[in-house]
Amino acid sequence: MTARVLAVDAGNSKTDVAVVAADGTVLATARTGGFRPPAVGVEAAMDTLATAVEQAFVTAGVTSADHVSACLANADLPVEEEALAAALHARAWGTTVEVRNDTFAILRAGVTQPRGVAVVCGAGINCVGMRPDGRTARFPALGRISGDWGGGWGLAEEALWHAARAEDGRGSPTALSRTLPAHFALPTMYALIEALHLEHIAPARRHELTPVLFTTAESGDPIARDIVTRLADEVVTMATVALTRLDLLEEETPVLLGGSVLAARHPQLTDTIHDFLTTRAPKAAPKVVTQSPVLGAALLGLDTLGAPPRAHERLRRHFET
Repeated sequence: MTARVLAVDAGNSKTDVAVVAADGTVLATARTGGFRPPAVGVEAAMDTLATAVEQAFVTAGVTSADHVSACLANADLPVEEEALAAALHARAWGTTVEVRNDTFAILRAGVTQPRGVAVVCGAGINCVGMRPDGRTARFPALGRISGDWGGGWGLAEEALWHAARAEDGRGSPTALSRTLPAHFALPTMYALIEALHLEHIAPARRHELTPVLFTTAESGDPIARDIVTRLADEVVTMATVALTRLDLLEEETPVLLGGSVLAARHPQLTDTIHDFLTTRAPKAAPKVVTQSPVLGAALLGLDTLGAPPRAHERLRRHFET
């Protein structure tokens, strides 16, 4: 019987799984809700994951896999990867298990071999790099306590900070003091601050302000443009450090850009990232990743099985057509 990989890409908002044969044939796929161990606990998160895994196994006509390749949100530290790997082992879905942060799935999906750097900017921001010899570069990516800046949530907070100070006179004028409250049909920043504080506007809706920031920047507002430029600088700083750690700064190397903020291809952000990379990492080859991250998890699984290139090509064709 041919070997099989159970590939898992588990994000905060959704989880995709695929059962893949060693020759790259996709036997089944399934989707379920977000994977959030910090919010619900590891076992409850695994129960959510089980919904998709069991559905995929039934569709594929199997009861287990030889290897589980799991790229998981909230696997930010090695100790967290170890705990999640132990929880997956306990479910007996595969003989062997490898857990990585979900940013590795985006990286592997965008390259033909496990070599390159990926920066992901969605709700948060993260960066990882890898070489075929197994060396990796990564950051804790735990927010401000680990030195991070950026991500959709952080951008919204930065925009609110500048807009609040502009309205009350503590800061420089910016159109954000009008465009942010207008998004929620409110007349002033004071009204928006009150609505957010009293949760008349759900806290989760703050992420809606990130596109408003970019639209305001496109209109020429200096403060909004400065925030976007700062994000570009942060993306390039992370990528350059990862390239340096892996001794890839002087080699032509893919730099993959993923996550909702970078995938939106905002012109100022994209152009500034490219300009900064030209100066700091001139041999980097930036590319926006559009492939499904579960493809990356599956490719990492085939890497572990030692599958031939034709298996990788077959797998890519399935997800890219």
